[in-house]
Amino acid sequence: MSLDTPADLLAYDRAHVWHPYTSPTLPAPVRLVTGAAGVRLRLESPDEPSTEVIDAMSSWWAAIHGYRVPELDAALAAQTRDMAHVMFGGLTHAPAVRLVERLVAMTPAPLQHAFLADSGSVAVEVALKMVLQHQRGQGRPERTRLLTVLGGYHGDTLGCMSTCDPVGGMHTMFTGTLPRQVFAERPPAQGADAAMVETWADGVRTVAASHAHELAGIIVEPLLQGAGGMHAYDARCLQVLREVADEHGLVLVFDEIATGFGRTGELFVSGGTARVTPDILCLGKALTGGYLTLAAVLTTPDVAEGIAASESGVLMHGPTFMGNPLACAVALASLDLLEARDWRADVARINAGLRAGLEPLRERPGVADVRTLGAVGVVQLDHPVDVAKATDAALEEGVWLRPFRDLVYTMPPYACGDDDVAAITRAIGRAVEVA
Repeated sequence: MSLDTPADLLAYDRAHVWHPYTSPTLPAPVRLVTGAAGVRLRLESPDEPSTEVIDAMSSWWAAIHGYRVPELDAALAAQTRDMAHVMFGGLTHAPAVRLVERLVAMTPAPLQHAFLADSGSVAVEVALKMVLQHQRGQGRPERTRLLTVLGGYHGDTLGCMSTCDPVGGMHTMFTGTLPRQVFAERPPAQGADAAMVETWADGVRTVAASHAHELAGIIVEPLLQGAGGMHAYDARCLQVLREVADEHGLVLVFDEIATGFGRTGELFVSGGTARVTPDILCLGKALTGGYLTLAAVLTTPDVAEGIAASESGVLMHGPTFMGNPLACAVALASLDLLEARDWRADVARINAGLRAGLEPLRERPGVADVRTLGAVGVVQLDHPVDVAKATDAALEEGVWLRPFRDLVYTMPPYACGDDDVAAITRAIGRAVEVA
C-alpha cells in the first residue's frame, strides 16, 4: 500500500506498529513527527496544517542539546566516511577508545574500566552480571540477590525488572516469575529532617544485616527515581547505602541513566554533593545527546579483578552493537558540546523557570505535590492522569508532554530559552486542569 501521506502513515501505524506500553489491539493515538530542530518537533496530521511544538521531554530525557545540532550532525557525517560499524570482539577503534578515556576522566577517580553497551537496560543487565561475577570471584557464589529500594525503576528487560518496585512499579504483573530481590523502604523525600533519614537508615541496615549472607550488591537511582514516580530523595541516603555496602562486602551500583550529564544540576550524582562514589556506574540516554542508542558501565579495578577471578575469567556479555563507532563519535561530540557550554548555568536557569511557573500550581484542586530538581519539574496529582486529555491540552499550548500514572512532568532540553520554559510550565498548568 502507499505510505505517502500523513493519513496513510498513521493508518498503517495504528494497524501494525506497536508503541511502548500500548495495547496491540486498542492502540493509543500517536502524532506523526516529520522533522525536528532546536527544541521543537514538527507534527503533521491528516486534517490540520503542520505545527511546531516544544519537546518538553527531551525525547525521554536524552536530547539534552535539542535537535539538528550542527556539531552532532557533523560528527555523525564524518564518522560515516570511515565506518558505520565494526564488531568489538577482537577489534577496537579510535571513537570507542577516546570515548572511554573521556568518561573515565569525567567520572569519579575510582571508576577506571568501561563496558560500552547498546542501551540503558542492557547497561543495567551488565552491571548485575558484574555484581554476581565479582562475588563469585571472591568465593561467595551464594550471594545472588540485590538490595534496592521501593519506588525504583531500572529498565524493562528481565534482570532489570526484578530490581524495579514489585508493588507499585510498572512490572508488578511479573512479580513471582522474576528473580526475587530484597527491597528496603523508599528513601525519604529531599529536605527530610534528620530523624526521618535516620529512621529510614535504621530500616536499611536491618534489612541488609538480615540478608547479608545472600546479598551481592545494592542498586539504586541516586537522588532521583525516574519512571518509578519522579521521586527526589535526600542525598544523605546515598551515604547510608555506601556505608551498608562497605560493612557487608556489597557492590554498590548507581543507575545514572536518567540523572547523568547534568540533569540534576551535577554532572553526575556520583561524586557530587553527596560525596559518594559507587563501585559500578551506569550511564545512557543523554550520552549521545539523543542521537543514537549507547550506554556505558564503569567500574573500579577492585570489581574488575573480582570478575577476572571468577570461573569464566571474563565478563560474560557482548552485544552485537557494542562500541558502535557512529554512536561513540556522536557521544564524543555531545560531551564536547556539553563542556563548551555553561550547562550548569543553563540547568540552574531552567530550574528557576520551572520553580516560578510550577509552584503556583500547588494550590490547584487535585494537585498533591510540586517538586523540581535541576532541569526536572514535576506536578503530582491525587489521581491518575487522563493522558489523552492532558496531552491534547499541552499541545494546544504548543508543547509536547508525556504524562504517566499520576504525574505531569518535564525534563526539557538544556537548550530551552526562558520563553520556552515559561511555555512548558503554562502547558503543564493546562494539562493539570483537564487531567
